[in-house]
Amino acid sequence: MLGSTHGTLTTDLRARVEACGETPRTAVHSTAALSGEDPAALDVSGRPLHSDAPDLDRFFRPESVAVIGASDAEGRPNTGITRQLIAWAERVGARVHPVHPTRTSVFGLPCLSSVADLAELPEPVDLAVLLVADPVPVIEELADTKVKFAVAFASGFAETGDTGAAAQARLAAAVRRSGLRLLGPNTNLNAFQEFREDLDGPAIALITQSGHQGRPVYTLQELGIRLSHWAPTGNEADLETSDFISYFAEQPEVGAIACYVEGLKDGRSFLLAADRAARNGVPVVAVKVGRTETGARTAASHTGKLTGADTVVDAAMRQFGVIRVDGLDELQDTAALLARARAPRADGVVVYSISGGTGAHFSDLATEAGLSLPTLSAAKQDELHQWIPSYLNVANPVDNGGHPVGDWRGRKIIDAILADPSVGVLICPITGPFPPMSDRLAQDLVDAAEATDKLICVIWGSPVGTEEAYRTTLLGSSKVATFRTFGNCITAVRAYLGHHRFTASYRSPFDEAPRTPSPSYRKAQALMRPGQQLSEHAAKQLLRAYGIRVPREQLVTSAAAAVRAAGLVGYPVVMKASGPQLGHKTELGLVKIGLTSASQIRDAYRELTDIARYENVPLDGILVCQMVERGVEMVVGVTRDDLFGPTVTVGLGGVLVEVLRDAAVRVPPFGEDQARHMLTELRGHPLLEGVRGAPPADVDALVEVILRVQRMALELGDVLSELDINPLMVLPRGQGAVALDALAVCR
Repeated sequence: MLGSTHGTLTTDLRARVEACGETPRTAVHSTAALSGEDPAALDVSGRPLHSDAPDLDRFFRPESVAVIGASDAEGRPNTGITRQLIAWAERVGARVHPVHPTRTSVFGLPCLSSVADLAELPEPVDLAVLLVADPVPVIEELADTKVKFAVAFASGFAETGDTGAAAQARLAAAVRRSGLRLLGPNTNLNAFQEFREDLDGPAIALITQSGHQGRPVYTLQELGIRLSHWAPTGNEADLETSDFISYFAEQPEVGAIACYVEGLKDGRSFLLAADRAARNGVPVVAVKVGRTETGARTAASHTGKLTGADTVVDAAMRQFGVIRVDGLDELQDTAALLARARAPRADGVVVYSISGGTGAHFSDLATEAGLSLPTLSAAKQDELHQWIPSYLNVANPVDNGGHPVGDWRGRKIIDAILADPSVGVLICPITGPFPPMSDRLAQDLVDAAEATDKLICVIWGSPVGTEEAYRTTLLGSSKVATFRTFGNCITAVRAYLGHHRFTASYRSPFDEAPRTPSPSYRKAQALMRPGQQLSEHAAKQLLRAYGIRVPREQLVTSAAAAVRAAGLVGYPVVMKASGPQLGHKTELGLVKIGLTSASQIRDAYRELTDIARYENVPLDGILVCQMVERGVEMVVGVTRDDLFGPTVTVGLGGVLVEVLRDAAVRVPPFGEDQARHMLTELRGHPLLEGVRGAPPADVDALVEVILRVQRMALELGDVLSELDINPLMVLPRGQGAVALDALAVCR
């Protein structure tokens, strides 16, 4: 299996990669960023390695609120908003100061005539709510009042196009000058919703860039699930999704963070926020729009932010433990489970049903989704057959045949399953009500959940949802996780188990990211040509600078020199044209392979130079290369993403790379474990293990190349636009990997 030598590789890998300045991550968990490490620390590319969680306490729980543009005139839009803000302020214990130039009072509260009057109040104003069409002048006035936070509801900014984007840039600049923090523009009143105070337990904190999309999660309160905060971020001229993730990850009452994200303002900020949540063990569940061109275009028109290349967004979320789901129903079900369920005692899932068909159906879907359904031991099966007829299958799924749930046997069966140490989750699909047995089954499951520290999930399949067993018994339990569909249950349980596996071994890549350039960087700088594509020869020199192995080869400019070079390199050889404008040489006939004699060398040289002249392609020479045949062809490269900057890709290589599209992506920094995970994500990863009699490939050498390429991405990210090593020939185990071709484009 891939990674089977992981335990013995680390020391050797460290020694080899440190030769070019790389320091692979250690297995020591560090919380330096949370315990006083310099938040201004930068990595080798000049990007932050840590960030402080913003203090938003006075935003969500202000002591003093100014409502600028307040009104109590009937029929005015601001009147309803003012009324809602006053009610919210009463709930959180804040004093309200209306501001309006022509009123002396609003809803019986003394009204200030100008923003400047806020500075004369006996108390500082924590939050200013701007009920104005143009917030820029008001923000500038607030600069002298020491207001900490402001909210702008006004629209017509980046979501409307270039003119609106320019207006938003002016607003953002005014906010920076003022020193306050702004929510919005193009936001709404969701932050000031009323949350139920009678619910207990860990809460969901909600972040949405479209307020209406948060409604399904907000209504979870009606099912007894607590919500603590709602941040409708709007266009994010200042405060962004990442700020709220960082803040919520530090709040003791928050059990999970649910997000609806249309676009990200800054990729690095998002990764740092996700890293903080992962360090603290707080799950982040997100719907991220933009899987399709239509979704990306619509999201951009709504909030004016970049959605980012979806493959990169997906990889970045997975890399930092953010759980991505597709539907709002999945968002609410998954966040609710993760917020309330304790860490699992085991990864094993047992499916328990009254129908063999139901159990088989659910088990099939669960197994396909990657859940582990262990076969119960023979002793456990014998125990269950005390109460279940012997002809029924109880290996997992457990089919009780129906009748035992109607009497004392039902609870015995549930308790016996939960007592198995291999079981961490019991799932009971009830496809439809059949009282009184379904009522008894639901009650037994609830009672068992109160007595165990293991997770019990129920799928109530009835489309009606008014049954007593569902509305009162199941939804009345804070210990049983109840779902309406098979799919949502599987999605949530997979996320639950995956989150706890991830956080149990999480090591922040930012802690060990390089902060100073390696000796390789100084060599590489001399090779870069701004705005140009490097020739293959120059690109391979770049790889050599970072310790990546290339074939024996020589660059020649005459047929006679080519013959001499072939003798030095060793027959058979490959000859290739090398020039700064050459990309895909094979299509132009500029590659000759398997040459075994001096006459073939001379003929090949003449043909290659003739083709180059005909195609009007300038050359810096002809490469005479060692021929490397035996191995697995891979591709490793660097590309730039609009949101996240340099990214590293690995996949199956060769001439079919565009057809196969079998690749995995990571955003630097990442460690050896993530490099190995990239390989296991590939559909073609069995090729690396050896198929049809082929020997296993040198996976360790491939991992080393990935880490060295990552170092290039980190150090050269500002000057390297693209790097493509294709093919990287991964030789049999113990023999290394060789970069047979390379393309590099400078910024």
